[in-house]
Amino acid sequence: MPQCPLESWLALTIGIASLAGMTAVRGDEPAAASEAPAARWKQHDIHRPRPQVVEPGGPAPATPAPPPGDAVVLFDGKALDAWQTPEGKPAGWKVSDGHFEVTPGSGAIRTKAAFGDVQLHVEWASPSPPRGVGQDRGNSGIFLMGQFEIQVIDSYKADTYADGMAGAIYGQYSPLANATRPPGEWQAYDIAFRRPRFDPSGKLQSPPRITVFLNGVLVQNNEEPWGPTSWLEPGLYDPSQTRGPIELQDHGHPVRFRNVWLREIPERSSPPAELAGPPKGIRLAPEALDGFTGSYFAESNPHEVTATITRDGDRLLLKLPFKPVPIPLVPVSETVLALPRTDAEITFRKDDRGRVESGIFRVGDGQRRLIRQ
Repeated sequence: MPQCPLESWLALTIGIASLAGMTAVRGDEPAAASEAPAARWKQHDIHRPRPQVVEPGGPAPATPAPPPGDAVVLFDGKALDAWQTPEGKPAGWKVSDGHFEVTPGSGAIRTKAAFGDVQLHVEWASPSPPRGVGQDRGNSGIFLMGQFEIQVIDSYKADTYADGMAGAIYGQYSPLANATRPPGEWQAYDIAFRRPRFDPSGKLQSPPRITVFLNGVLVQNNEEPWGPTSWLEPGLYDPSQTRGPIELQDHGHPVRFRNVWLREIPERSSPPAELAGPPKGIRLAPEALDGFTGSYFAESNPHEVTATITRDGDRLLLKLPFKPVPIPLVPVSETVLALPRTDAEITFRKDDRGRVESGIFRVGDGQRRLIRQ
């Protein structure tokens, strides 16, 4: 379920509030007077345009595809061992024929493990024949970190408010397309989720980001939730929660699920200090710099100039035929020139008279020999 939309779209002025004895951050503070907040739809505004209908390209496969080799399998088609109730009791939903089904009135279930950044795959099917209208029609939900809901609902030839349709980030972002299949058929979500980041003081550094494909059709494109989704009230970020469970909602309808798995997405690495930044250069006299200038061709293609080195004051520039802008070269020794932003360098060889005659141009783990004209 959702939260109320923020009043300012272009800037999040983070406020610290106290809720139930916990420090929380909300993202709906008004923008500064110098900022011009863009208009947002009211939550569940019935006037909000419905997304275009997109045919997803045929029925779902009868047998689900196997997960990637590094996936955390949350349902193997046999048991709900990875799941529990919010109170920590065994999950009581029905399991049969390779899927599990909401037991209406039993309450939500969530994973025993907590996760942060994930790639999540979930297949689901609303009841057939369909019953009910609006939000009372094959309704459930998938909560990332237990906080951010991707709506599950029968939206095939069925109407409800746009931010409550299948593929919506509930109450905040309506889907970019309605790519649902008929009720009873398997639908597939592929979700990329990046959790919110906070600084040591608890201030929000970056909100979460969510991308969603429904049946292979992009329906959420790297969107930033305004806070945890909830119904009729603002959501509050909790800086103490950097990981959380995947939760499935009991909304009173026997929605089915199968082939549920995720991949935990690692943080990108940063280089150690000795490898970060530009190479440490040395100063060479102008006549030494001139010794590198000229045209070079690859040993494998002697009929075409591959590179040209020129001097501009105390700088050397590398001109390549496929690059419109010359690349600076940094002397790191009397015979080696390095590229400042690439793991690449040219090691030159001189003849008996001290004149540069060739070079080995290394980029990463590849190299080629350059012959000076």
